[in-house]
Amino acid sequence: MMNEDDMNEEALEDGAEAPAPSGDSGGGDDEQEGLTGLSDDEARMQNLKLLQNIDVKLTVEIGGTIIKIKDLLKLNEGSVVELDRLAGEHLDILVNGTLLAKGEVVMVGERFGIRFTDIISPEQRIRSL
Repeated sequence: MMNEDDMNEEALEDGAEAPAPSGDSGGGDDEQEGLTGLSDDEARMQNLKLLQNIDVKLTVEIGGTIIKIKDLLKLNEGSVVELDRLAGEHLDILVNGTLLAKGEVVMVGERFGIRFTDIISPEQRIRSL
């Protein structure tokens, strides 16, 4: 007589999918826990660990403007271009081109840095996509 594990092995050898373990209702969360042996929180932490080493580009935007090409060609050393942001206004902090936060410039030793003053909520980030 074949037990459940023997039937699963035979099915896999024939190219069929193994049936779900008995007692599994087929629900997404139970299925994930049953297949990986991890709880939802543990699985999320595992996924987060995978993402932690991915490089992203963080940029700070002071402001911008629209300029005609003929005016762009006239620019030289000493030229000044007025931006659409007021002096003292918080700067945009973008990650891969998506607004993440607002901040202000600070000095870190002899380098510039940025202090986060307002983090954009995940809902607002999704709406901006």
